Amino acid sequence: MNLEKKVLPLAVIVMGVSGCGKSSVGERIAARNGMPFVEGDQLHPAANVEKMAQGIPLTDEDRLPWLDRIGEEIKTALNASRGLVVSCSALKRSYRDRLRQAAGGRLAFVFLEGSRELLLSRMQARQGHFMPASLLDSQLQTLEPPTGETGVVTVAIDMALDDMVALACEGLRGVAVKGGDYHAG
Repeated sequence: MNLEKKVLPLAVIVMGVSGCGKSSVGERIAARNGMPFVEGDQLHPAANVEKMAQGIPLTDEDRLPWLDRIGEEIKTALNASRGLVVSCSALKRSYRDRLRQAAGGRLAFVFLEGSRELLLSRMQARQGHFMPASLLDSQLQTLEPPTGETGVVTVAIDMALDDMVALACEGLRGVAVKGGDYHAG
């Protein structure tokens, strides 16, 4: 009798401050692994988007309903035995722990890390995004890097997009999750 280890679906949060490439990397990780992708910014309440567009940093109270919406998306996908990739800044450990709890432990993070200079140049170059470059410093001040947390793959953003995605997927292959292992393509 051949018994294969069951691989449970896993949710992946592509995280980091604004301008790090969460959406681009997340979309490609999802496509490469046959998983749906959710743009976390689209789950923000309208009041949050307006606040950020005006250059006003969000507070924890502003972010909690947004994180709960992301958690519900993750929970729904996992309960349907589907994986999911979501872009979400997840700047603080308490935010990541809230998302881990919603996922029942079946959650990994890809942390996109880069210098302030590179992040700023990317934010200044993009057009049509509600988040102004003036909020970068507040995000960097809020960021609690996930150093030492389990289930986190860190990828530097100072390389080509395809290389970032390849490193993220390679790192995700080694991420142990509750009840099984995840194998990224």
